[in-house]
Amino acid sequence: MSDNEQTKVRIDKWLWAARFYKTRAIAKQAIDGGKVHCNGARPKPSKEIEIGSKIKLRQGFDEKIVIVKALSEQRRGAPQAQLMYEETEESREKREQLIQQRKAQPKHWPSASKPNKKQRRLIQQFKQQG
Repeated sequence: MSDNEQTKVRIDKWLWAARFYKTRAIAKQAIDGGKVHCNGARPKPSKEIEIGSKIKLRQGFDEKIVIVKALSEQRRGAPQAQLMYEETEESREKREQLIQQRKAQPKHWPSASKPNKKQRRLIQQFKQQG
């Protein structure tokens, strides 16, 4: 069956073919784990999707909402895989905003270590006051 004749494809195969996940097993785990929603509902890995289906998926910190534009059961190169879906503008803006928030946070949080000499004196003064 060629790509033009296909009307439905399993969601786990499509996610793998569209290169959202490296293997079908990982795609299946993501679906079973509730990280993938199809048209607002949690699907099973065998759920068949159609062109125009709205898929919401979470990968690490990122959450994407994509609309299916093409169906395929074969995994191809990244340029062809990107033609299989279109990310919504709202999703793209939200993802960019979250990326900016993560970049604004400090990379290194100071660890709780032993107080230095000055801090010890301040602690002792505080304890003696009370």
